[in-house]
Amino acid sequence: MAKSAINLPTYQWTVLAGGTAFLLVLLMLSMTTGAGVYGATEVLGYLHGDPTRLADDKLAMVINTLRLPRTLAALVVGASLAVAATLLQSATRNPLAEPGLLGVNAGAVMGLVLGLIFFGVESTWGYLVWASAGALLGNLVVLGIGLMLGQASPLKLILAGVALSAVFGGISNYLLLANQTALEQFRFWNLGSLSASELDAVGAITPVVLVALALAVMLCRQLTLMQMGDAQAKALGIQTTRVRIGVLVASTLFTACAISIAGPIGFIGFLAAYCGRLVEPVALIKQMLFSALFGILFLLGADILARWAIQPYEMPVGTLLAVIGAPALIAIVLRGGFRSLLSVK
Repeated sequence: MAKSAINLPTYQWTVLAGGTAFLLVLLMLSMTTGAGVYGATEVLGYLHGDPTRLADDKLAMVINTLRLPRTLAALVVGASLAVAATLLQSATRNPLAEPGLLGVNAGAVMGLVLGLIFFGVESTWGYLVWASAGALLGNLVVLGIGLMLGQASPLKLILAGVALSAVFGGISNYLLLANQTALEQFRFWNLGSLSASELDAVGAITPVVLVALALAVMLCRQLTLMQMGDAQAKALGIQTTRVRIGVLVASTLFTACAISIAGPIGFIGFLAAYCGRLVEPVALIKQMLFSALFGILFLLGADILARWAIQPYEMPVGTLLAVIGAPALIAIVLRGGFRSLLSVK
């Protein structure tokens, strides 16, 4: 498996090299864009250890408190949502699956609302625990529905996800309306934003993301074989139930980590996984690699655009991605690739 992951065809090396170069450009733009009057000259001087820049307390605050945390958060959140979507698409054999469309995000949000209102959660670990509980519930329902539907049209699973999101969203809104303090704390975060990211929070969730990533890599071979169908996979010795439990755990951790620091950001997972599958349609470990790269590029690029769009104010990146992602989803479905999804069986 490691050999196949290294031996990439020329076009995949081209995509990887081009994406990495573009990522470096976006990282620089992210560090030089946003609150404050500091641009590339000041930021580069600070990062290179210029004594004059290091002595500027305001510059240090802008970089260490505002720009660096949200840049690192974009890397972690973008990769997490992309890999979670790739796992869910593979486990459900549904090319439209992603945490936002299947109601997993809404489940994580509901879990966090319960933690805020009834247990006074304020720490990053508290957010992570309660978001994990809600995401786990959403994933259990989604994978359960997927097993019941079997080979039915993937669009049915999406419709079930929409209904699930409505239920979780309705419960969350009802609870928040009865608690104004939690509503104020929750309102901006619920739009999906990286602006409140903190270095400590990113550092706290990164080990959890790495654990989820290690589990995802371990599942790649079995999930690839399961694309032939459960019967064939079982004939090859694959324990499909155990694999789906692994997907449940990994996708729950990915989703909860992303939501605990950025809120419910939709469409990133779907778009990144779709692009990753275009680059590598078969080998799941390669799909995850390219999906993670695209997820980071999309989220980082959208976050930079959100800072520019309505200056001197800032648009929540979740709102911007909804405006961009919804038409993209419709366009992709209407094009040849997913046209069959419109025929609900």
